[in-house]
Amino acid sequence: MKSLQLSFLSRRTLASLLVAASLAVIVPSASVVADEPVMYSPNFKGTDINEFINIVGMNLKKTIIVDPQVRGRINVRSYEMLNEQQYYQFFLNVLEVYSFAVVEMENGILKVVRNKDAKTSNIPVVSDEYPGQGDEMVTRVVQVRNVSVRELAPLLRQFSNQAGGGHVVHYDPSNVIMMTGPAAVVNRLVDIIQRVDKAGDQELEIVKLEYASAPEIVRILESIYKSQGRGDQPDFLVPRIVADERTNSVIVSGEIQARQRVIELAKRLDSELKTSGNTRVFYLKYAKAEELVPVLKGVSESIVAEVQGGQSTASPSGARRASGGSSRAISIDAHNDSNSLVITAQPDMMRSLEEVLRKLDIRRAQVLVEAIIVEVFEGDGTDLGVQWLNKNFGGTNFNSGNTIPLMNVAGAALSARPTKNPPRVEQSTIPGVPSTTVPVPDTEGDYSAAAQVLGSLNGAMLGFISGDWGAILQAVRTSSNSNVLSTPHITTMDNQEAFFLVGQEVPVITGSTTGANNTNPFQQVNRQEVGIKLKVTPQINEGNAVQLTIEQEVSSIGGATAVDITINKREIKTTVMADDGATVVLGGLIDEDVQESESKIPLLGDIPFLGHLFKTTSVTKQKRNLMVFIKATIVREGSAISGISKEKYNYIRAEQLKRDEEGIRLMPNTKQVILPEWNDALELPPTFDEYMQKQQPEGLSATESKGLQD
Repeated sequence: MKSLQLSFLSRRTLASLLVAASLAVIVPSASVVADEPVMYSPNFKGTDINEFINIVGMNLKKTIIVDPQVRGRINVRSYEMLNEQQYYQFFLNVLEVYSFAVVEMENGILKVVRNKDAKTSNIPVVSDEYPGQGDEMVTRVVQVRNVSVRELAPLLRQFSNQAGGGHVVHYDPSNVIMMTGPAAVVNRLVDIIQRVDKAGDQELEIVKLEYASAPEIVRILESIYKSQGRGDQPDFLVPRIVADERTNSVIVSGEIQARQRVIELAKRLDSELKTSGNTRVFYLKYAKAEELVPVLKGVSESIVAEVQGGQSTASPSGARRASGGSSRAISIDAHNDSNSLVITAQPDMMRSLEEVLRKLDIRRAQVLVEAIIVEVFEGDGTDLGVQWLNKNFGGTNFNSGNTIPLMNVAGAALSARPTKNPPRVEQSTIPGVPSTTVPVPDTEGDYSAAAQVLGSLNGAMLGFISGDWGAILQAVRTSSNSNVLSTPHITTMDNQEAFFLVGQEVPVITGSTTGANNTNPFQQVNRQEVGIKLKVTPQINEGNAVQLTIEQEVSSIGGATAVDITINKREIKTTVMADDGATVVLGGLIDEDVQESESKIPLLGDIPFLGHLFKTTSVTKQKRNLMVFIKATIVREGSAISGISKEKYNYIRAEQLKRDEEGIRLMPNTKQVILPEWNDALELPPTFDEYMQKQQPEGLSATESKGLQD
């Protein structure tokens, strides 16, 4: 059975090969020379594509590996005779039409895969010397010299089949484009790149200014191009403008048309002042006028001294010019109401001062300082003691910590006992009537002493009386925890001190005097700030580093003394360097105090176990820990302030919404106040005319409405 099947397959394969040979190959006659090239006339109709690949591989004597996903039937016919090279290109063309491609390996084996899989295969990287031809899959790297590959790559992708075997990517650092696809398509893209990659006219021209300041002219020209939508223009149409302060010149580069426009405008602006004097008013945007006056006066004096020193060594004619120029007056005054400077100087001096003023009047960066201040206080105490008393033999009495002395308790109990009064005898004044004895009620005891003693009781007290013996057992455990937390947020200018205080002012006596006979004493009182204080001075360094000078203090009232009050204080003073947005941790100021006191009867208090009946013990432990977390964020743009404010505002609103959902205990239906949603749009109040137009009745003019109001 197996031999029959093999025989059948062999006959079928042999038949197909004979048909393919008769359709695709024309064998030369015996009279033809042996080295004459073989010619092919391919003709396939409804042929399976795998059969087509096998026939071509047999004719070209190539080993071909076919991807399992390669399926279909082809219909193709050639009316010309093709040599071996043309026949191979014909093979590639047919596969490309049916979305397949051929990948040639280094060992000469061909792989037939889908187009979209071919671009990730091991296809050859070609150059200008051997660019490939036809539908051969190749990869090519092209260096672009005059245009940006980031802008050129999207245009080339429109000419390449990205969904199939084509692929175009760019690499900015080297300004190169890498393309994969059929050699004919890649060569076409290379030709497009060569036609587009043309160097423009980027010559430089220098404009020497006579009256105007070069930096000021550059600022005006850049403002003009910015207002005209500079970002919408191609780069080669936008001129580059640079100021050379040393020679007071403007350097312009770009296309000739753009250069000419800038040069013409710069020459028109370079004209002498048409004013009647040499006085100008400069309105400042960011700096304070009164703070800049000493700086500008110092600069002007330095310039005058330098000019006079340079001209004193010149020729005699130059000396005469120096003597004439030294009498030129320079006046710099500040007008605080308009925050402006009024400067009177010669044109050359005016240009120098204007340049200094332009560099000083800039927007300074701000620093947002966020701090978390935590002070944790822990206090524990334990008191345990036994006191006993005998009516005839005495007892023990301790007064330490929270222990109440037994003698005070006994005295208070004795005062609280009622007093029994003897009966009162009333003598009769009537003869024959005897005297009578009248009972007198007992006098109630005084409970004030007991109230005073027991009022200071803290903890538990257990006592008993048996005969002449009495004893009291007292035990108390105290624990106190506090957590002082503050989260200040301060925004300040660069190199400007910011101060934060949450607390109170406590009066402290600093001195006192008495009048005659020690009457009408006079006391000097100074109020001291107590609470959480934070003082920060940020300085923005080069890059994104911030130097912080920090003074942190946490203080509280400790208690009263015989003279005045005591104030607990913890303070940190330091200077640190932190990156933008980094958090600095300060603290670790731990104060731990452990005190243990014991009152006992000698010898008896040292007896194991039984000694606790003759002593009282008090232990206290206190611990404080201060930690400070500070984060500095540089804010260079005005819009960032709005974003930070919005974030903090929404945080407070979210807390209010959360509390409103949870409700108030015992008042579940009570609504809490909630901030409205953040609104960036600020609406100005209406003008007087707009307000009057809204108030007047319809159909009446403004004059008639005014008459009705009169």
